[in-house]
Amino acid sequence: MTDTTEGTVGSVNWQELAGVRVTKAHGTGNDFVVFTDRDGTLDVSPDTVAAVCDRHLGLGGDGLIRAVRTEHVADAGDLAEAHPDVEWFMDYRNGDGSVAQMCGNGVRVFVDHLVREGLVSLPRGSQLRIGTRAGIRTVARTSDGYAVDMGPWSFEDGDAARERGSDCIVNAEGLTVPRPGVSISMGNPHTVVALSEGEKLDGLDLHTAPVVEPTPPEGTNVEFVVPSDDGDSELGRLEMRVHERGVGETYSCGTGACAAAAATRFWGGPDSPDRWFVRVPGGVLSVTFVPAPDGTEHVVLAGPVRVVATAELV
Repeated sequence: MTDTTEGTVGSVNWQELAGVRVTKAHGTGNDFVVFTDRDGTLDVSPDTVAAVCDRHLGLGGDGLIRAVRTEHVADAGDLAEAHPDVEWFMDYRNGDGSVAQMCGNGVRVFVDHLVREGLVSLPRGSQLRIGTRAGIRTVARTSDGYAVDMGPWSFEDGDAARERGSDCIVNAEGLTVPRPGVSISMGNPHTVVALSEGEKLDGLDLHTAPVVEPTPPEGTNVEFVVPSDDGDSELGRLEMRVHERGVGETYSCGTGACAAAAATRFWGGPDSPDRWFVRVPGGVLSVTFVPAPDGTEHVVLAGPVRVVATAELV
């Protein structure tokens, strides 16, 4: 709860958001605080983000999302001018206040917020294009949630990954020896590590960040995965846990699920399926690989959104 007389959480002032109506929502356990700032007039400092997302002294969340018109976002570049149909921009911040390029679960929560607040009309089966720091994303409303075209996936170091199957070494609490990993970009950086047994996945301690060598210059999200072979050649399945940079371990990570499926599919060879179910601690996400006209391969992420509460910051 906030201090109603001082407008502070602990020693951090969040008076800049006093009176703002916010929504607490999650996508497979990846939770966010969302609010609308149509004209970009609200100052959201890193300290304020961290205060709001604090799980003991604030509302709690893996991140904070500001819904703002694209034309009012200083670092949106020429997006508004080049794409006038992209009216809304997802200004996403990690729970520690740092700026992030993209969040797959956050995109679904963001679009659901726009729909619930009456800011856009999005009947089931229709699509909406929104702006992010990783570029434009197209979101379709489905019968039970939202499906997001996350854009193309790529290797951070394609030659090394293709030749050796990995491009880095990862160590984490609970691993007896360091494991090879492969670096995947989904507009934000990921490092995927395969484990062979579910017990090893359960035994990981992800309270502290895994050590990745060589160290990515901007940090990385680290996904540990255990593929499941149930004999279905049309559908891949895997379990995943993730440590997100700037947050810690989360119940889910949308871009992480996409990266995990991309890496596992690569390791599996050309006969690997194009559709995957990724089980995370917060639920199940669907990941589908779709060829694009430009020769790249896009990743479509689908999953539910759940609204927990609405509140007014005081």
